[in-house]
Amino acid sequence: MDFIMSDELDRAAAEIRKRAYAPYSRFQVGAALICDGQVHVGCNVENAAYPQGNCAEASAIAAMVASGGRRIDAIAIAGPGQVACTPCGGCRQRLREFGQPDLVVRMVDEDGRLVMARTLGELLPDSFGPEHLG
Repeated sequence: MDFIMSDELDRAAAEIRKRAYAPYSRFQVGAALICDGQVHVGCNVENAAYPQGNCAEASAIAAMVASGGRRIDAIAIAGPGQVACTPCGGCRQRLREFGQPDLVVRMVDEDGRLVMARTLGELLPDSFGPEHLG
């Protein structure tokens, strides 16, 4: 992924983060991913019944799937402050469903500046993916 595309993706994650519904934790997260050249975004959506909320990554993946996409080519995740907002364990597995271990996961601050980048394989080593079932 070239620099211009990654910069655009980082900004999209930071921008959608502002729309997160996080009245309980106040921890707003945004995610932007690319599939077949199209950007799909999602933000976290909390619920008073805490386990019923959606993570930003899950929301972005749902938007991708709803538009017919099946493969994540790139992803950026924006969290609050200057600390990397890494995907939770469940979202690491969700990313693995639609991404390969060499997928670069970009973690950006609330202004869209890169804080850290890791491959999905680094975040979820020895992962279980769709190819294990086939």
